[in-house]
Amino acid sequence: MKRIVRPLAITAHLLIQSSLAFARGDQRVQETELEEHNVYTVPVSTARVTTISFPTPISAIDAALVSIDGKSNGLFQLAHKAGSSFFSVRTLVHDARTNLNVRCNNKTYIVELQDSMDPVLSLVFKLPTDISRTAVTRNGVTPGMLVGLLDKAKAFPLLKLHHPEAVERVETAVYEAGKCMSDYKDFTVHVEEAFRFDPQDTLVFRIMLRNLTDREIQYRREGFSLRVGDRLYPQSISDATGLIPPLSTTEVYFAVTGTPDGGRNDVSLKNEFSVLVERSARDPQKVSPPRISKQLEGLAK
Repeated sequence: MKRIVRPLAITAHLLIQSSLAFARGDQRVQETELEEHNVYTVPVSTARVTTISFPTPISAIDAALVSIDGKSNGLFQLAHKAGSSFFSVRTLVHDARTNLNVRCNNKTYIVELQDSMDPVLSLVFKLPTDISRTAVTRNGVTPGMLVGLLDKAKAFPLLKLHHPEAVERVETAVYEAGKCMSDYKDFTVHVEEAFRFDPQDTLVFRIMLRNLTDREIQYRREGFSLRVGDRLYPQSISDATGLIPPLSTTEVYFAVTGTPDGGRNDVSLKNEFSVLVERSARDPQKVSPPRISKQLEGLAK
């Protein structure tokens, strides 16, 4: 599984938006983080208008078989005012499909339009927070150290047996079935084990993702967040594949370090945790809000 290291200093507000983009409200209104190397498939229809918004003004749109007035030949109709940060589209031909290459912020983003009976009415793209790793280095925790902590958590039983000095300051907790469970309807997330490395103010979680359907589910490998009460902590590293095979269970490790603003979290393992999983933009299945096993308590210090 590929390890994903992500900067720690990222605002809680943005994480809430990106983590819950496909897990709240009307599914016809969506919001997601914008990444240059993704292809975003957007369902649109003839009878509805879909508005796609970017975080900065759009400098150019290159498109194939797209009409700007609805009268000339084209599979889709597009309306965009020069200098604006959004455009609107609708389908002109049944079962049509094409792509738009959108120039924004000196980068090219690819949006694939697909005719659908169940269109998205509004899609809002947000730029990833461009934060340096200053919070990581300020707290003395580097990406290399995070990889080491992840490996220690995986090898904890053997280290405790043969090299107890290596894990003497590590707190652990095991969570019974039904506790620390989040239900996304088509898959569930269960926190099975947690490790707290206090000097690094880092918690590592071993979780199980269980696919309840007969189709593959895709999620963002870097899209894990931890919720404790009303507080949200983005991952600092993860070891995940991004896929949950049909009717199967997948093991994932991820960690959170400090707080979004670079301080210490001092989160106790006595809390009941909820894990937020962000669906991949390439996964066509809609996401429902997770049903938490019980009301989350506040931080137990």
